Amino acid sequence: MSRIVAVQKVLAPHRYRQRDITDQVRSSLPGADRALLDRVHAAAGVRFRHTVLPLEAYADLDGFGAANDAFIEAAERMGAEAVRGALAAAGLGSGAVDLIAVVSTTGLAAPSVDARLIGPLGLRPDVKRLPIFGLGCAAGAAGLARVHDYLRGWPTHTAILLSVELCSLTFQRSDPSPANLVGSALFSDGAAALVAQGSGAADGPGCPPGPEVVASRSRFYPATERAMGWDVTDSGFRIVLDPGIPGIVRAYLADDIDSFLSGHRLARHDIGTWVCHPGGPKVLDAIADTLDLPPGALDATWESLAEVGNLSSASVLHVLQDTQRRRRPPPGTWGLLLALGPGFCAELVLLRW
Repeated sequence: MSRIVAVQKVLAPHRYRQRDITDQVRSSLPGADRALLDRVHAAAGVRFRHTVLPLEAYADLDGFGAANDAFIEAAERMGAEAVRGALAAAGLGSGAVDLIAVVSTTGLAAPSVDARLIGPLGLRPDVKRLPIFGLGCAAGAAGLARVHDYLRGWPTHTAILLSVELCSLTFQRSDPSPANLVGSALFSDGAAALVAQGSGAADGPGCPPGPEVVASRSRFYPATERAMGWDVTDSGFRIVLDPGIPGIVRAYLADDIDSFLSGHRLARHDIGTWVCHPGGPKVLDAIADTLDLPPGALDATWESLAEVGNLSSASVLHVLQDTQRRRRPPPGTWGLLLALGPGFCAELVLLRW
């Protein structure tokens, strides 16, 4: 077993109403179908979003290099803020960290973001590093699963999972496709850090009783590689987003979750807390319908989508922190953390409070 000790979410500094972003996208994509753009933005279930740059500054990004430079600078700043906050909440110093895993799919860096944070955070020079790219929205759940795997092998260790996603920097001003319009309606910028410890680690003085990570499962769906992801172009990351994703969810997710839970002598009705990535209204409706979830089961997810948008891999960690702080589950109860992403794939993590 491993245990989640603390989670700290961070949002990009510039907060806008959805209609302000809609206006900006409309002016940035003169060739787009305006009626479609307005409908997509209105139906996204989003009230506010955060961006790493002021809206008017995005026109000054003259290519992939400029956008990626902005990513690296902001990822270092926001990542350091998230990790410091998570360690403080856990009552631990930076010297306690044995592994730092960083997930992101919205920018590239070599040396990777984890390496760039060792000095500013005061991490030990022998800290293990695990940068993970390409899992998209699924990476928050997948990253937690990989941290859990590590802590099973090193039960006295402490690990950090950091997600930094700056989705606004991937917006393509020359792409009027429906996929780009949907992306421009949903995605936002944020980060989150999670502290986890193995079963033999000494608790820090600030440690509240967090959920145990019991097990995880990954599920890849063959022949779905074009359902979600990026086409990497001269101008940056061009979004690939298939409208058939809710259908994939309805076809497979319930059986995958039932199979996973049955291995632990559990069923869906035993799960009291659902920590779900806010993929968008149609995906959330498909999840709730196919799992036959009770009313209110995804309230924390819907609220996160409305207040900050879809933060890619960071979102499920934001929902986890909100659940811990606002809806703390009773001790001994079960939870399931889940996210979907490029592959196309599902990542499932079984929790027990």
